[in-house]
Amino acid sequence: MLAAAAALLVATASNASAAPAAAASTSTETPDNHQMGASIRAHEPGGTAVAPASVETTTAGIDVSSYQGAVDWQSYWNQGKRFAYVKATEGTGYQNPDFTQQYNGSYNVGMIRGAYHYGRPDLSGGAAQADYFVAHGGGWSKDGKTLPGTLDIEWGPSSACYGLSQSAMVSWIKAFSDEYHVKTSRWPVIYTATSWWTQCTGNKGDFSSTNPLWVAAYSSSPGALPYNWGFYTFWQYTSTPLDQDYFSAGIDRLKVLATG
Repeated sequence: MLAAAAALLVATASNASAAPAAAASTSTETPDNHQMGASIRAHEPGGTAVAPASVETTTAGIDVSSYQGAVDWQSYWNQGKRFAYVKATEGTGYQNPDFTQQYNGSYNVGMIRGAYHYGRPDLSGGAAQADYFVAHGGGWSKDGKTLPGTLDIEWGPSSACYGLSQSAMVSWIKAFSDEYHVKTSRWPVIYTATSWWTQCTGNKGDFSSTNPLWVAAYSSSPGALPYNWGFYTFWQYTSTPLDQDYFSAGIDRLKVLATG
């Protein structure tokens, strides 16, 4: 599976042991500020760090938000983390106040970094949120160290599917994805859980040929993947003591994804 992921990245190129420096915050998340996986932790079992079942090459990374505050990036680099995703925005009204320190700090220590947007289909349209994301840190540059932005789409804070029908949710995601592509020339990564995707899209939309998948599954393997994705590009495998992730191939393939 990992070899297939590396091959696809080429095909789409045109289009440690130290203690963590900043543990995940135990603060209650506010209505307009949710960290990646906020609702997934309540719906998916597990959460404890595990080794991947595959012995094939992976690249380790983390994702952070304002709940981690100022991050000691050198500490995570020393632990072998080689990429980071940083929350930039949520809806069309929230910006991560720690974004600059987190986004630039990870880059400066040598990591390949990217930004993510916490999708809120209950607040505004997908295209409007993609525009807001790009305007506030979610853009992409062909420097070999900046990953395409990610749409984080998961259970809503008040209703699982934000009050949308399955077809309307697919349309919302497509509007975000299409607008991000127009603005950056890249297709956004989609972060989600298989069970949410099945529940809220009804497997009515196929994004597997354009959007890299970032699957959340707190287990020793990513398990069944969302509709029609044959492999994952990123896998969030634990939320303890903060969100930790694997890229599905070596650092050379990660650089291909960053280069575009």
